[in-house]
Amino acid sequence: MTITASTLRGNIYRLLDQVLESGQPLEIERKGLLLKIIPEERPSKMSRLIKHPCLSDDPESIVHMDWSNEWQHDLP
Repeated sequence: MTITASTLRGNIYRLLDQVLESGQPLEIERKGLLLKIIPEERPSKMSRLIKHPCLSDDPESIVHMDWSNEWQHDLP
């Protein structure tokens, strides 16, 4: 993302937090030159995962589900 120095000045804390959370560098254009703000260490991909509930019921209930309609048999 490339922004102007004025935009940086107005949103510096939010933009710095965004760089830290995403690991993506921030480019600032100033007098025709580009400056970069980059985190010293990139966060791991695992740290950016969002927990999603995949089962709303008892996990044992999926053991007894009928999946036969989902299967495709490629038998000759």
